[in-house]
Amino acid sequence: MALSIGIVGLPNVGKSTLFNLLTKKGVEAANYPFCTIDPNVGVVKVPDARLEKLAEVSKPKKIIPTTIEFVDIAGLVAGASKGEGLGNQFLAHIRECNAICEVIRDFKDKNIIHVNGKIDPADDKETINMELIFADLATVEKRLDRMRRDVKSGDKEIKNNLIVLEKIFAQLSAGKAVRELEFEEEDLVFVKSLSLLTIKPILYLLNTDEETAGDVLPGTNEEIINVNVKLEEEIVNLPEEDQAEYIKELGLSQSGLDRLIQSAYKLLGLDTFFTTGPDETRAWTIKKGSKAPQAAGEIHTDFIKGFVRAEVINWEKFIECGSEGKAKELGLMKIEGKEYIVQDGDVCNFLINK
Repeated sequence: MALSIGIVGLPNVGKSTLFNLLTKKGVEAANYPFCTIDPNVGVVKVPDARLEKLAEVSKPKKIIPTTIEFVDIAGLVAGASKGEGLGNQFLAHIRECNAICEVIRDFKDKNIIHVNGKIDPADDKETINMELIFADLATVEKRLDRMRRDVKSGDKEIKNNLIVLEKIFAQLSAGKAVRELEFEEEDLVFVKSLSLLTIKPILYLLNTDEETAGDVLPGTNEEIINVNVKLEEEIVNLPEEDQAEYIKELGLSQSGLDRLIQSAYKLLGLDTFFTTGPDETRAWTIKKGSKAPQAAGEIHTDFIKGFVRAEVINWEKFIECGSEGKAKELGLMKIEGKEYIVQDGDVCNFLINK
C-alpha cells in the first residue's frame, strides 16, 4: 500500500533538509525491488518495536518493516495559487499525495534569510494554508459555473452535487479548509472527484532551535510536532549503534524523525498487522477498519478472492507463548472469517484456496 505524505513549506524553513534526513532512514533497495521512484520521493521505514520483538521469537532470515513515502514538494511562496514561483508544480505534486506535512520555521539563523524577512510561525502557516484554499476556490468556482448550467436538466444527482459544492464553496470563501466539513456517505465519491487540497489530512512540523523548542502554534486543531531539524541531523549522522544512546542523553524517548514518521502513519488512518516465521518477520500496512480478506490482499491480490479463513493472535500473546505452535496448543490462535476486522498488532496466518 503506497501512501504518501507531501512535505510543504515556504523557502528556507528546513523542508529539504528534513526530507534528506528522512531519506537516510529509508529502506534498503534490496527489500523493495519494485520501488523505482523519482529522486524527490523517499520510502521510509516506520519504526515499530513490536517487529523486533516478534523476530526474537521467530528468528527469521530477514525482517521487513512497513513503510511510508515522503515527497519533497517544490517550495511555496505567496501567490502560488496564481502560478507564482513554482506554484503550479507545487499544486500538481501535492494533489498526488494522501496527506500533508507542513514545515514551519521557528528557528533563528541570520545566515538563512526568511522569505518574508521575519520569523513568524503563525503568519507562515496562514500564508501556506490560504494558498491551498485559494487553489481549491479556483477549482470549485469552475465546477460551480458548469454545474449551475447543468442542473437545469432536472437530474437529481446533479442537483444534490450542486448543494454539496455550494457548501464547500461557502467553507472556502470563509477562509476555512474543507477537511473541517462533514459529508454524507453517499456524497464522498463526488467530493473525492474534486481533488481538493484542503480536504487532505494535515500535520504541522515546527522546526525549532534550543530557544524555541517548547513553542506552540496558536489557533491549530491539527497535530503539531516540534522538531529541531539541526539536532536531528546530528543524530542521523552518528553510527546507527550510537544513535539510541545519544537520544537517551538528550532526555528523549525517541528521535523527532521517528515521532514524525509514526504521526504521519497515524494521520493516514493506518494500522499494522504482522506475519512471522522462519523465513521472514514482516509488518504490513492496512487502512484502519480493513477486513481479513483485504488484509490478506496486501500480501497478494489473489488472496482476496481465494480467502478462506485467518488464524489470528495479538502480538503480545504471541510473544508470551514463545512460538506459534505453543499458541495453537493453548488455543490462543483464533479462527476468523471474512467479516473479521483486523486489529493493529494482530499476527496473522491466512488460509487461501488456490
